[in-house]
Amino acid sequence: MRFGFIGAGNMASAIIRGMTIGTKSYDGKDIFITSKSGTSARKLAETCGATAVTTAAEVVAASDVLVLAVKPHILAAVLPALKEEIAAKKPLVVSIAAGKGLAYLAELLPEGTPVVRIMPNINAKIGAATSGLCANALVTAEQKAVVREMFATIGAVIEVEESQFGIFTVLAGSAPAFAYLYMDALARAAVKAGMSKKQALEIAAATVEGSAKMVLESGEHPMSLVDQVCSPGGTTIEGVAALQANGFEATLTKAFDAVLEKDKKM
Repeated sequence: MRFGFIGAGNMASAIIRGMTIGTKSYDGKDIFITSKSGTSARKLAETCGATAVTTAAEVVAASDVLVLAVKPHILAAVLPALKEEIAAKKPLVVSIAAGKGLAYLAELLPEGTPVVRIMPNINAKIGAATSGLCANALVTAEQKAVVREMFATIGAVIEVEESQFGIFTVLAGSAPAFAYLYMDALARAAVKAGMSKKQALEIAAATVEGSAKMVLESGEHPMSLVDQVCSPGGTTIEGVAALQANGFEATLTKAFDAVLEKDKKM
């Protein structure tokens, strides 16, 4: 099976590196890449043993799976020009464009095109992404499995109803920024108390990582775990009470709602 990428930006690079270098699950000779300038495609191809081509039409002609890895606003310019090539080749089309749903993509593609929409997050750069997946009715179980295996090279893949894709975008796409901000704030507070920023950040990041594993592997509710850390009259409950008194949970909800509203407008 051959894979084509239109676009060679950060996310396409993370996916292709995960497929070829990170997991060695795919042979670079089966991957074809193009980019607007051609420079990024050539550099990525050289690194991963893939093939850089000049035009998007060449990518379509070479591909069984076509990955649309361009910015969302570029799709309307790119896809209509490729309709004939896509109709002739009949690839499985995979889009990683934020905010562009299956119905939107169907309007730009030939009738009868199987389309998968998938959204990895920034953690794909280290093979620890959380990717949400949904597909139109034309995608077979086998085709869906192909995409799941492909994106499993950069992390976890979770199937989500498209009606909830915006929610997934906040939870997995935007929330990493919230987590980074949280860790930085903790580290800065530690610096204020006298610890070096480097050590404080290392401790904060390791603690967040361990806490996430605890939630995933213990099966316990997060608030149950909060209760286990908070001893009666102890130190941790003072911090939790201060967070709640200053709107920690309400602020997160407002941030969530703001991202979701913006996603609906895209």
